[in-house]
Amino acid sequence: MAASQSLDVLVVGAGPTGLALAAQLHAYGARFRIIDRHLDRARESRALAIQPRTLEALAPFGVTDELVARGNPGVQLRMHLPGRTVRLPLFDIGVADTPYPFLLFLSQAETESVLGAHLAAAGTTVERGTELLDMDPTAEKAHAACRLRHQGGSEEEVTARYVVGCDGAHSTVREQAGIGFEGYAYPQAFVLADLEVDGLEKGAAHGYMTEAGIVLFFPLVSPASWRMIAMRPPGDTEAESPVDIGQLEAIVDGYVSGRLHLRDPVWMTDFRLYNRGAKNYRAGRAFLAGDAAHIHSPAGAQGMNTGIQDSLNLGWKLALVCRGAAPDALLDTYESERAPVGRNVLRFTDRAFTIATSRNPLLKLARAHVAPRLAPLALRLPFLRAAAFRTVSQLAIHYRRSLATTEGPHSPRHGPRAGDRLPGSPGDLQAMTAAPGYHLLLCGRHEVWDTDGIAAATGGRDHLLHVHTLGTSGPWRGITHCLVRPDAYIGYRAGGTDLTGLLRYLDRWLPRADEAAHSDRVTESRSRRSRGSRGPGGR
Repeated sequence: MAASQSLDVLVVGAGPTGLALAAQLHAYGARFRIIDRHLDRARESRALAIQPRTLEALAPFGVTDELVARGNPGVQLRMHLPGRTVRLPLFDIGVADTPYPFLLFLSQAETESVLGAHLAAAGTTVERGTELLDMDPTAEKAHAACRLRHQGGSEEEVTARYVVGCDGAHSTVREQAGIGFEGYAYPQAFVLADLEVDGLEKGAAHGYMTEAGIVLFFPLVSPASWRMIAMRPPGDTEAESPVDIGQLEAIVDGYVSGRLHLRDPVWMTDFRLYNRGAKNYRAGRAFLAGDAAHIHSPAGAQGMNTGIQDSLNLGWKLALVCRGAAPDALLDTYESERAPVGRNVLRFTDRAFTIATSRNPLLKLARAHVAPRLAPLALRLPFLRAAAFRTVSQLAIHYRRSLATTEGPHSPRHGPRAGDRLPGSPGDLQAMTAAPGYHLLLCGRHEVWDTDGIAAATGGRDHLLHVHTLGTSGPWRGITHCLVRPDAYIGYRAGGTDLTGLLRYLDRWLPRADEAAHSDRVTESRSRRSRGSRGPGGR
């Protein structure tokens, strides 16, 4: 067995969630490795859409423009209901504060390709064919002990301060950490395919909804023009045999009455859907992100996006704690911030899926007769459309109740609040705050801010605090100061030029280098005493 190696973070799983986590760890200079038991990345499409918030979150790595160039920005949905077709605009309202006001249809294979190329260019190698066999993530120990097996059968011992399971629904990290995965399987069976379809209007997503169920078509660029998802009819006896194009045509004809012609499939498969969530997102030195923490139906294109945002919430926190620039308590905010998001996604997708697929007579009647009449009326209400689109696009996610967000004194009544994401306008604030670290935004007339005094008061923070004077162009009215976290969410906000509350916030979450070193010594001393009390004779 190879000698032990010590890391800050071991990332297990190199899907989109693990790759995004690795990109952020690299940006902050963390010592990490990323492994995956599969020999190659995904080649089929799997997840097929990237939400506006995810495009924003990935932009600091310089990959978003490439993702957009490869994808198909979707702005229209056609719902084909019995007797009529409803034309629904996607993200045409309520998304004025993002540079990406669209749902980007792009296969997971392409997303992984772009993220993998970014890491490779940065000198990070994804170690494929490497499997986590077991680990001990006990919190009281300084590191998690891990045993890896490589493709040729050789084994290696690795110690890491933290291990993150981005290894999917059958997560080894989750199992080794002893974290429960609760939920249920849906009874319906589905088919999935990437293929060509004649008879579909291009440039839009299409959904066919009947009493029997649904079939969906989403526009892609690669590996085929369309992704098809269809529910098998009740009692379909073909579900146990390999999927072929004849089965797909028979299923679609049951929903669409022969108006579409399917051809040239790139890949086809049966699949089942589940609704399950991890009981905890952390156990000792082990964390979960993405499908290892939550799996659900593809309703609303939430899955991959939620996973990527899990990892980008966690990555900077791990990196700052590992470099001694932030207290260990910062890691506790990962679960408190992301677990509610995961639970909301599970609820949202479950309700949407149930409405679309249930055999309940009332819901079948609603799908076939009530929805065609109410949908156009509801979509005429701008506030309802805006709220729905901001929810689906994940722009509405916030951490207002987090311990790592604070509303200071005299906070303005208008503009984003502490815990909200930083908007993408005015003045391209997201691009301005893309560099790793915290960003202090000073809003109001330039002359009211003593920038030399501010620099002196905020110095000594390991080059992780950047100051920007916005003048009157910021999103807040009057004289305001605002601290943006590394994940582009607002950590602190207050009115006026008194920075006492801001410095108190920084002292807690981003202490000066000398204060952080003292805190580390105190923490280590307490840890040694804690471990000693559990030794021989201890209780």
